[in-house]
Parts: sequence; structure tokens; C-alpha cells
Amino acid sequence: MVRSLFSDHLSGVNRSVITMSSENTLDDEDTFKILIATDVHLGYLEKDAIRGSDSYNALDEILKCAKTNQVDFILLGGDLFHENKPTRRCLHNCITMLRRYCMGESPIHFNILSDQKVNFNTTQFPWVNYQDENLNISIPVFSIHGNHDDPTGAEGLCALDLLSASGLVNHFGHSQSVERIEISPILMQKGNTKLALYGLGSIPDERLYRMFVNNQVTMLRPKEEQDGWFNLFTIHQNRSKHGPTNYIPEQFLDEFLDLVVWGHEHECLIAPTRNEQQLFYVTQPGSSVATSLSPGEATKKHIGLLRVKGRKMNLQKIPLKTVRQFFIQDVVLADYEDLFTPDTPQVTKKVEDLCFAKVTEMLEEAERERLGCPLTPEKPLVRLRVDYSGGFEAFNTSRFSQKFVDRVANPKDIIHFLRHREQKENIKDEVNVDYSKLLKTTAVEGLRVEDLVKQYFEAAEQTVQLSLLTEQGMGKAIQEFVDKDEKDAIQELITYQLEKTQRHLQARGVTTEQDIDTEIRRLRDSKKNTTEEENEIREAINRAKAHRLERGDEPLDPDISSEFADVAMDSDESSAPFPPPTRGRGRGARGRGGRGRGRGATASEPKPASRGRSQKSSATTQSRSIMQAFQATSQKPPRSRATTSYKEEEVTIDDSDEDIPVMKTTRPPPRPAAASSSFTKYSSQSQSQSSKGVAFDDSDDDDEDNPFKGPSNRSRR
Repeated sequence: MVRSLFSDHLSGVNRSVITMSSENTLDDEDTFKILIATDVHLGYLEKDAIRGSDSYNALDEILKCAKTNQVDFILLGGDLFHENKPTRRCLHNCITMLRRYCMGESPIHFNILSDQKVNFNTTQFPWVNYQDENLNISIPVFSIHGNHDDPTGAEGLCALDLLSASGLVNHFGHSQSVERIEISPILMQKGNTKLALYGLGSIPDERLYRMFVNNQVTMLRPKEEQDGWFNLFTIHQNRSKHGPTNYIPEQFLDEFLDLVVWGHEHECLIAPTRNEQQLFYVTQPGSSVATSLSPGEATKKHIGLLRVKGRKMNLQKIPLKTVRQFFIQDVVLADYEDLFTPDTPQVTKKVEDLCFAKVTEMLEEAERERLGCPLTPEKPLVRLRVDYSGGFEAFNTSRFSQKFVDRVANPKDIIHFLRHREQKENIKDEVNVDYSKLLKTTAVEGLRVEDLVKQYFEAAEQTVQLSLLTEQGMGKAIQEFVDKDEKDAIQELITYQLEKTQRHLQARGVTTEQDIDTEIRRLRDSKKNTTEEENEIREAINRAKAHRLERGDEPLDPDISSEFADVAMDSDESSAPFPPPTRGRGRGARGRGGRGRGRGATASEPKPASRGRSQKSSATTQSRSIMQAFQATSQKPPRSRATTSYKEEEVTIDDSDEDIPVMKTTRPPPRPAAASSSFTKYSSQSQSQSSKGVAFDDSDDDDEDNPFKGPSNRSRR
């Protein structure tokens, strides 16, 4: 039995919810109060006459909100600064606000139990700032770095390290190694509530993706009372998929986590959503200032007030009032056939009048929303995206913008013309495969490479069906190529199957081309889903590994801590000895991040001579027909076999929804001295069993006295 966060309508069962008395639930000595925010982008457009102070006003409001609500600490999810090297004005304003709101005589009511030398390893003062005898800190700030303010240079320093050295911010989540990451939590305790705060600063997505795949990311957990800790994780990476490996799937994160605060994504999705596979919650606060005129930035900006008591949590959404309004609207000119067509006289003037009406409509809406909100900036951001496909012409946007120069904050880029790419006609002889049946967004995350290969060939036409190899063999070889960088896996499988088929045909005495094709199909079908097929696949993969070991190559390239890593990879890819047909899935310059860089050697070093045999074998396989290959066969000695086993497991957790009012209560006595705690390691994709028991609540019912709901039991499904 495990505790579940399913609501009744999701689980399909009636559950009794345990409600604690109000005296023990609202901001008491056992409740952590944490203000969470991400992507402040301090200093964005600071030289702009209209928008120059927007980011500073947002940070001022965030810090003021933290002080008003008497939070225990502030948690920032990266990109505090917009530039890697902030200006003096930017640093000055940041330090001024942190000193104004976060320093004071108010006592801190939680303790740090973990080894702070490990938690804060980027400073010469390796302890939390509120324990420094020379500082008076009333609200500690904990922050990871983002991709805008990431560490650079030989010393690996960033702007957060300046604030850390001055005692204003506690910078954590900085990994010193580029080959293996070990995330050690900051262990906190307030009353009877224990909080494990994990953090991982921004790392290039392709590199971190490979490290997760190869189990090179480890999260440490306390050895004692593992189920008694609330596990909070802060990460700053792509959450939405921008490419095959240019994001971090939520499924990569460990299942023992309770709540993930996701930075880097600017759309405000602060209401926690439940991951149905790993069974933790994810909150995405989004940016505090609009840095692009895209639909995601138009969502209302919020920060969160997180309350944690025991294994229960509540997230209260707090709207930001100083954020500049942003309205965006799309117009497709082809949809206004009743007003004009491309052949209508003075059609450009009519299109311009339509755009004027749309912009005016957005400005009127902004005026209505701003009534009663004196902190909201007067001039809003407005973007009208005009699709002029179908023969329409664009008008002069500069002349159009002059009409609103005194009413909008972005007069130079109000109008954005775009033209949707028209559907191309099907090219003759092109294979028509319904890829939507193969790559469904909801299912691909849980599929393996070999499953996709099998589905592809099942849906493909007969003309592109495999005739010599099996779908399972090709899928396994591609998986070795993708996950373990076994570049010879596909080539060795083809060579091995070709040799075995040749020997079979010789033994049968088959000579005519028609008989050869029939016999090959019969042989291929007889091996499908058999032990013989698995042994052949394993043998081919072992041969590929043996070739790599003979050359002295490593299974994966060491990552290079350099901002020019992609350039080195590109040059290495272009000089690789293998001909393009052997590259498989079209691995272009950026297909796999930095994985192409010199396997075991630098990009400028010559490749070992033993690669020539593999190259020749590949070229021969590509150019010779089965009849030609039948004339001259070759054999290779068998090699050792190896097997790998994997285990799978699922975990469930639990949920209820309500918001809670802010109330002041008494605080516990002053903190004792920090104590150390031992850890146990969990791999990034650990399959160890653990029960999930965090209770979640985020409804907007302010009349409810008690936001915390107790967990209930249900059987594992």
C-alpha cells in the first residue's frame, strides 16, 4: 500500500480525507514558508527609455512580498540576471534591494543539518549566510544559476558568486564535474518538518541528456528516515522538446522527489501538475518579465508561496502587479473574404485599417484591466501577428507604428508579418508513411528506440520492408548507436547477417537470383522472435564493442568544459573516416550534441589504423548486391557475449486542492548548531522502491481554514 495524490475523480474511488485542526496547520512552528520565483532576468532592456526599469520593479515586488509574508527563505530557479556580465547599474540595484529586504534582526527558524562545505562549494565562506556572525540576515535567498548567468572563465565564476561572496545569496547546485554529477541536498529542519532541497544549475541540454541516459547523474538521500523527508528539486533546463536531445524529459528525474520547481521556461504554469509516470508534482513559475513577444509570455505572471508541513504541501499563487501588460493576437487575412481579397482595390489600405482596429481593441482591453491597479505600468506591450498568405502584400510597419507611439511600450515591433508554409505536393516515388501513427506525442516518451523501428517497418510499404535484417535486430543496433555511441553496431549487424546468409545459401546450393530471394525471406521469417535471433544480435553488438576496444576508444566521449564544444564536434564530424551512408539516422552537425568529438583522442589527432577495416567493410556492404557478395565470402571469429538487465517499477503519490490565507504565528526557539547527516546514493534513473506520501493542495478557496490534507492509502496499480 502506498499513499496517493490522486483526486477522487482521477482515482475513481471514494476516499476519506484527514483534516488537521486549524491550530496546528497554519504557519506554525512545523511549517516551512518558501517564496519561489524563476527567471527574473534582472537588467533586461535596462537602457530602454520605457521598459528599462521593468525587471527591477519585478524583483522589488518579489522581495517585498517575501518580507510581507514573513517567509522562511526565498528560492530562485535560475536566471536572476539577464546578462552573464551584469552592468554596474544592474549589480548595484540588485545588491541594494537584497540588502533592503533580506537583511535585518528577524530570527531564522530552521536549521541546516547537511555538510555545508558540500552544499556551497563555490565560495570561500562555505556556510549559509544567516549563520555568518558578521551578517544579520532575516530572509535567506537560495538560488541556482541559469543559462543567462552561468559560470564562465577558468575559475568557473558567475554573478551569483559575487552575491554569495558578499553574503547576500546562497548559491547552490553548481556541479564541478562535466563527466559525472552528484547532487547533494541541503537538509533543513523546522520543528518536526524535514526538507531536502536539491538543486542543479543550468547545463547544456544535450550534454545533460546524455549524462542522464548513461546514469551519470546521481542524487543523494539521507540514509536515516528516508520517507520522513520532503524532497524539493530546483532545475533550470528545457522542459518542452526542442529536438531529440535538446530538453530534459521529466521521466529522467528520480521518482522519490515530491515537487520539482522548473526554471528556464518563461510561460507561467505555476499550478503544480502531476507526472503520471514518476508520480511527483512539477511547478513552472515562469519569468517575472517578458523578454520576448511570444504567446507564452502573454500568460499572467505569478510567483508562488509554498508551504510544507511534514509530507504535505500547499502552493498559493500570487499575481505580480508591477509586470507590464502584454497582449498578443493573430490575424489570418484569408479569413476575411467578406471584407477583401488580394484582388480588391486598395486592399493594402483595408488590411491596414483592420490591423488598426485590432490594435485599438487590445489597447482598450489593457485600459480596462489596469483600472484599480496603480502599480501596473501605463503603456502595455502589444503584438499583432498577421498571416498574409494567399497573395496579400505587407504594408509599411514603421508608418503604422507611428499611430501608437505614445500608447504602447513597443512601438517599433507592434506588427509581425508571417506566412505559413504551404503544403508541398507528394513527390512521385516518395514513400508515403503515416508518421503520426508512429510518433504520437503522448506515447513516444515511454517507448524505446527498437519499438519505434518496429512500428515504422510495420507501417511502411512493402518496397521499403527489410529483406535481410529483422526489425528487432535493427532496433537493437540503433539503440546501441543512440544510447551507448557504438558507432559500429549497425555496420557489424549488417556484416554479420550478410556473412551468415551467404554461408546458409552456399550450404543449400542456391544459385539463381529468384531462389536466393525466396530462401532469404524464408530464413529471415524462421528466425523472428527466437533465441537464435537474440544470439545473433548479441554477437554482432559484441563484435562492435570488440572493435572499439581494439582501437582503444572509450564508450562515450568525455565532455569538454568549453563554450566552443559544438564547434570542435562539427569539425570532427566532417573529418570522420566513415562515408555518409553509414551514419544511419542522418547525424548532422548538431544531431547529438558534443558526442562526435574525438573518441579517446583530440579532434586533431589521427584516427587509429584499425578503423580502415571497418570502413572498407561498410563501403563493401553498401555497394555490393547479394549475388556479388555470394561469390566471395569471409568469416570472422566469434567474440565474447555480454548481457545487461534492467528493472522497471512504478510509484504513486497523493493530492487535494485549496489555497490558504497568510497568518502569523509564533516561531520556534533559536536554531542549534548544525549537524551532519550521512547519505545513500540514488542513480538518476534509480529503480529502487520507495513509497510516495506527499499531500498536495492548491485550490483557490480562501475561506478554507486548513489547506493541508492528510494522505490516504490505496493499492498500487
